[in-house]
Amino acid sequence: MTDRIRRLLARAPVFDGHNDLAWELRNRVRYDLDALDVGRDQRAVGLHTDIPRLRAGGVGAQFWSVYVPCRLAGDAAVVATLEQIDAVHTLIRRYPADLALALTADDVVRARQQGRIASLLGMEGGHSIGGSLGVLRMMYALGVRYLTLTHVRNTPWADSATDEPAVGGLSPFGHEVVRECNRLGMLVDLSHVAVSTMDAALDTSTAPAFFSHSSARALCDHPRNVPDRILARVRDSGGIVMVTFVPGFLNEECRVWLAELERVAEAYPDDEAAAREACQAWVKANPRPPCGVADVADHVEHIREVAGVDHVGLGGDFDGIVCTPDGLEGVQAYPALLAELADRGWSDADLAKLTWHNALRVLRDTESRRLGG
Repeated sequence: MTDRIRRLLARAPVFDGHNDLAWELRNRVRYDLDALDVGRDQRAVGLHTDIPRLRAGGVGAQFWSVYVPCRLAGDAAVVATLEQIDAVHTLIRRYPADLALALTADDVVRARQQGRIASLLGMEGGHSIGGSLGVLRMMYALGVRYLTLTHVRNTPWADSATDEPAVGGLSPFGHEVVRECNRLGMLVDLSHVAVSTMDAALDTSTAPAFFSHSSARALCDHPRNVPDRILARVRDSGGIVMVTFVPGFLNEECRVWLAELERVAEAYPDDEAAAREACQAWVKANPRPPCGVADVADHVEHIREVAGVDHVGLGGDFDGIVCTPDGLEGVQAYPALLAELADRGWSDADLAKLTWHNALRVLRDTESRRLGG
C-alpha cells in the first residue's frame, strides 16, 4: 500500500455494501466461532474475510448480509434470517475491540472515531419477510438497515433480474413494502431486481436509490447490472451504486463462464455441500477467464461518467462469490483498486467519496426522510 492510499484510508476508510461472511459461518461451522475464529487470518481455509484483513484493507464500515437462499420460503426463510441476524450480533459481541453495531449514520461515524469497524445488517431478498410488513418492521428493530427486494428468484410481489417476469416489477403489496421501508428509514436495495422493478421502486420511493452490490450493464450485459438509464435515475435521486467484484458481472467472457457454472450448481437445488463440491470440480476443469482490478475500475469509472462521482461506491460481495478477480482476493485488497484509480487520475477527494462519503450520505439521507424526520 502506498503512503498516499494509506493516508486516504485513514481519513476515508472503505464503507462496503455487501459481505456474505455470515452465510459462510453458517455453512462451514454452524456459527461456531471457536471452530472458525475470524479474529485470525483465515485465507488458508478459503475465506475472503477476517478481521486482520479487514484492517489491512482499510475497511471502516461493513454491511453484513443476512442472506438466506430462495429455496427457503415463508416461516423457514424468516427463521433462517433471524438466525443470520443473531449470528452477526454474536460476531460483533465476540470482537468488541474491532466491531461495533451501527444502526445510524451517526453510529458509523462514532465507530470510526473509536477505531472500530461499523457493522450494519443488510437483508438480501424479500422472501426473508414472509410477505409480512410486521416482520419487516421487526427486522428493522433487530438492526437490519437494508432490504434487497428480491434475490435470484421472484417474490410474490417483486420481479427478480434472474427469473421470469411475473408482476411487472412490483405488485401493489410490493409498493407497500417500499413505502414501509421509507417510513422506517430502511434502504431499499435494488441489487438483484429486474429493471422493471428498479423503475417501479424508484417511482414509489422517496429515498435515494441504493444498489448494494451491482455493476454497469453497459460494460457487461448481466441482468444483475444497472443500465445507464437507471444510473441517471440514481443520480437524480441522490443515490448510489456500490460496484461489485463478481467476475461474471465484470466482463462478457466471465459472464458466459458464470452462466455455465450456475447450471452446474442448479443440478443440486437441495444440497449445498454437493453443489459446492461440483462447482469446485467444474472450476478446476474450466478456469475462470481473465478478470482483474482493471475490470472493476472500468465499472467504477463508467458509473462515475454516467451518474457522477457522488453516486458510486464499493460492494465487494466477498464470501458470496465462487472466485474473485485477480488482485482482489479478499477484503485486504481494496487498496489495490484505489491505487489503480489513483493511477488513472482520481483525486484524493474523489476517492474519498467512493470509499466513504457517498455511502454515508445515502444512509443519512435515507434516515432523514423516515416518518417524523
